[in-house]
Amino acid sequence: MKDLTAIANLSILLVEPSDVQQKLIIKSLTQCGVSQIETATSQAQTLTMLENYQPDLIISSMYFSDGSADSLLQKIRVTPGIEHQAFMLVSTERNKTYLEQLRQSGVLAILPKPFSAEAITRALKATLDIITEEEVELEHFDVTLLRVLVVDDSRFARKHIIRVLAGMGIPTPVEAENGKQAIEHLNSQSFDLIVTDYNMPEMDGKELTETVRSSNAYSHIPILMVSSEANDTHLANIAQAGVDAICDKPFEPATVRELLFKIMS
Repeated sequence: MKDLTAIANLSILLVEPSDVQQKLIIKSLTQCGVSQIETATSQAQTLTMLENYQPDLIISSMYFSDGSADSLLQKIRVTPGIEHQAFMLVSTERNKTYLEQLRQSGVLAILPKPFSAEAITRALKATLDIITEEEVELEHFDVTLLRVLVVDDSRFARKHIIRVLAGMGIPTPVEAENGKQAIEHLNSQSFDLIVTDYNMPEMDGKELTETVRSSNAYSHIPILMVSSEANDTHLANIAQAGVDAICDKPFEPATVRELLFKIMS
């Protein structure tokens, strides 16, 4: 009931050029209890609206007459004041390259068209987790003193991870762009947790995990792997490397909170 009440209070900006799709998505949102819905049909109109109005969530289609969800999100991520805007994609797009770019920029969810009521409700709850700070209670740690190393070659993805962690009461982590940089940090300071991407240049997440696990100095550090890999073989290889948990990208704060509690307690 608490979640339903909170969802009803969400403000949403729907970016969709099709009148038909607009009506369908608004109907679904209304059925979930959402009533505060503004609409835009282009990238330019969206950016203009965001100058004076910052919604709790942007729900966007993939393509507009003057750009795409990717180009819109890139502009949002580099604009002070709105760079942390929660963003969700609703699209029939199946091109892995396009979708991977959006995952790296920190989308909350990628929903197919048509989507189920369960899927949109879950995505709305993820939005609530992002904008509502809820400190993680760990049995053996004061979460406000947790020393975290975030490793991802995408600056936008690192920002998204850091924002999710901050909402849980975790202080600003140390950042690394790849496994090689991460090892340099590990050799110079102590950490309680490593959150790493899988696909990275120089040294990827699997190689980083293997290096950490073979070290006498920091093999004990829990590792949370964040990956957009759907391939079972890849995931099996990651697990065998010695990670403590694997989380999908885009990941939901509730899932991260649950995994942190599991691997840190």
